[in-house]
Amino acid sequence: MILHAPIARAEDTKAVDDIKVMIDNFTFEPAQLTVKAGTTVTWTNRDDIPHTVVSAGKFRSKTMDTDGTFSFTFTSAGDYKYFCSLHPHMTGTVKVE
Repeated sequence: MILHAPIARAEDTKAVDDIKVMIDNFTFEPAQLTVKAGTTVTWTNRDDIPHTVVSAGKFRSKTMDTDGTFSFTFTSAGDYKYFCSLHPHMTGTVKVE
């Protein structure tokens, strides 16, 4: 009797998609996301003014100039509220399931 190894299906090996957030006109777009644990979110500054991405006690980017990026991989479930430390009215939320 010959035993065959199980065949891996694409859905078994598919990586979690990475998500992009654009910083444009002093806003995060999209400002609210829901992602699965293990997802990496990358913020890109499209403004001609520097910005940051800060979630108190969780993550903090360096100051990003135009076209600068910051990535963070969300490994734990929860709600992550974030803002720009240079422009605190700029806010967003990532909900991790």
